[in-house]
Amino acid sequence: MEKADIIARIGYIRVRAKLTQKALSFAIGMNPNYINRLESKKDFLPSLEVLLKIIEVCHSTPEEFFYGDITQYEKDRQLAEKIGNLPDSVKDFVLNYDPELMNMFTRLNERFVRIKKNNND
Repeated sequence: MEKADIIARIGYIRVRAKLTQKALSFAIGMNPNYINRLESKKDFLPSLEVLLKIIEVCHSTPEEFFYGDITQYEKDRQLAEKIGNLPDSVKDFVLNYDPELMNMFTRLNERFVRIKKNNND
């Protein structure tokens, strides 16, 4: 993960937690301008200890913070939980899916999205 990605994620979880830069700085025991400098100048990264405090104060987890697409983490986590409860035979079926069947599901989903968009316009 690039430095810019880490800084962007800090901003993302901070905003999602409805914390100002100053409030987060105080909450992690740093100078009032610490988070502002971190997010705006992008010239340094917090130590691992400080990053873990930021993650905790922003009601996140390291797993979520470092997840591939942080904006999809919760949906993917819920999906993984549901898949985990499926019988092994169903898991095997999904893992060995027929590509044509997946293409059909993809086309149906695209059609659904278009219909939903048209109804909202």
